[in-house]
Amino acid sequence: MDTTKHDIHTLFAQLGLPNSETQIDEFIASNELQDTTLLQDAAFWDEAQQHFLAESLAEDGAWSEVIDELDVRLRQGK
Repeated sequence: MDTTKHDIHTLFAQLGLPNSETQIDEFIASNELQDTTLLQDAAFWDEAQQHFLAESLAEDGAWSEVIDELDVRLRQGK
């Protein structure tokens, strides 16, 4: 049974990115998404990150809600 806490900090850690609040805010501020770009297709992800995001969204599993939160924040630049 997966007991991982699924929040924005653990998502960033799962993606291999720095995951402090400041680092997350800086990442979001410097990587805004356009309305026509799917989150997993953004140019700033590497192949493994893209695969993880696409697979997690397709499964509509435990990570989906926090990935959706990241998507919204990247589109708002917040």
